[in-house]
Amino acid sequence: MQYETIRYAVRNDVAIVTLNRADVMNALNTQMRAEITDAVITGGKEGRVVVLTGSGNAFCSGQDLGDRANAGNLDLERTLRDEYVPMLKAIFDCPVPTICAVNGAAAGAGANLALAADVVIATESAFFLQAFTRIGLIPDAGGTYWLPRQMGFAKAMGAALFAEKITAKQADDWGMIWESVPDEQFAQQWWDRALHLAKGPTMAYGNAKKALRGTFNHDLEGQLALEAQLQGELGQSRDFKEGVLAFIEKRPAQYEGR
Repeated sequence: MQYETIRYAVRNDVAIVTLNRADVMNALNTQMRAEITDAVITGGKEGRVVVLTGSGNAFCSGQDLGDRANAGNLDLERTLRDEYVPMLKAIFDCPVPTICAVNGAAAGAGANLALAADVVIATESAFFLQAFTRIGLIPDAGGTYWLPRQMGFAKAMGAALFAEKITAKQADDWGMIWESVPDEQFAQQWWDRALHLAKGPTMAYGNAKKALRGTFNHDLEGQLALEAQLQGELGQSRDFKEGVLAFIEKRPAQYEGR
């Protein structure tokens, strides 16, 4: 697929998806959503980790309200169901770890696109903004799902109602993201994190994602059963055998991935 609104590249087993509409702060339109979906699915097959980031000074400013002649008549239910859901599920269900490297403003659906990733790393000058009530809407693009789980109910409600900027440092302190990084260290940090995951035990990462997400659907007994099942699968894997052998031989493990 030829991409026009994003850039896609694979380096050192890291698939990098770069939102590339810097002139509109990487606002999401129909074409971009389709291209992100395709690129993430492709990256999950071609890479051992997928990174999403933005071009220019913003990560993503959310829905491109200028994408239609009459934004007030935009069919939001259809757009969310047919365009956002496949994109968000591609990220959420990706078989390899996903990192969102938030290089600048992440607003509206752009903020929640970032939160769909397994790990969010933000530059300190970035911010997150649930801007929806400013135009008479509720958080969407997964916002009502991610926010209470990642920052707690009280903070999530305040973010939704007040629609105030949340700095990268606040997001880090509140547990909303994995880490905020000084601007001058940001590019190197997310790349180092991506390389670390790309060299790691891919099957274990995938099962860790399944186990941690399963905890919201199970009681203790059910979660312990899921752990046992997933760990049993890993116990038969080449990566586990290599990890144990490397430990015994006191050398770095050489994982093969899928």
